[in-house]
Amino acid sequence: MTEESVPTRSDRVARERRVRRRGTRAFIRDILIIFLVAVLASFLIKTFIVRSFYIPSASMENTLQINDRIIVNELEPGLVPISHGDVVVFRDPGGWLAPQPPSNQNPVAAAFDQVLTFIGLSAADSNDHLIKRVIGLPGDHVVCCTAKGEITVNGKALDEPYIVLPPGETKAATLPFDVTVPPGELWVMGDNRYNSQDSSRNQNLPGRGFVPIDHVVGRAFVISWPVSRWTWLDNYPEVFRGVEDGQK
Repeated sequence: MTEESVPTRSDRVARERRVRRRGTRAFIRDILIIFLVAVLASFLIKTFIVRSFYIPSASMENTLQINDRIIVNELEPGLVPISHGDVVVFRDPGGWLAPQPPSNQNPVAAAFDQVLTFIGLSAADSNDHLIKRVIGLPGDHVVCCTAKGEITVNGKALDEPYIVLPPGETKAATLPFDVTVPPGELWVMGDNRYNSQDSSRNQNLPGRGFVPIDHVVGRAFVISWPVSRWTWLDNYPEVFRGVEDGQK
């Protein structure tokens, strides 16, 4: 018959330390796995569903202010069609934006911003994109302006409550236009009509002011930052009600 040895106090202490080390390693492993899964999920969401952008200019005031952060639904236009009045983010069709000077951001801040961009909480390329409101869809006849200064879409005059005009100004665009939107393109304008690099101001370029739908990143649907500015972005369906009736 074998007599079992009785663990000494030092044996018990050593065993407890090993258990604690295994528990600590398991905890750290679980935290790392959770973190990696969260980063991967954020990346996939940013790539295929939603993405954050900041507003670098005043072209969409008062709807959007400089340095507002917005969330963009990337399912539009891929899975959800674009509608009149949507506020969309799109890549420069060519020549709309002036060349950007090199960034002087310090390396640490630049690296941090790249990480945030990767997981969708920032957008390092916001300055390479534009944000405007969709006025004309493919096939629409868009004209500026009526005697009252209103834009018409398929003969219907738009009463646009979101636009900003300088004191004493009545026309809803700085330059006249009379266009029919080609297939696969959009006619877009900023809400701050006299301070917006939009379709009306780029008619002289090869694209004639139109934005290819395949350049659209998505539809902005909410201001996410600052908290005091949090709000859903309206596409004002009542403004555009009936414009399809006159579409040829």
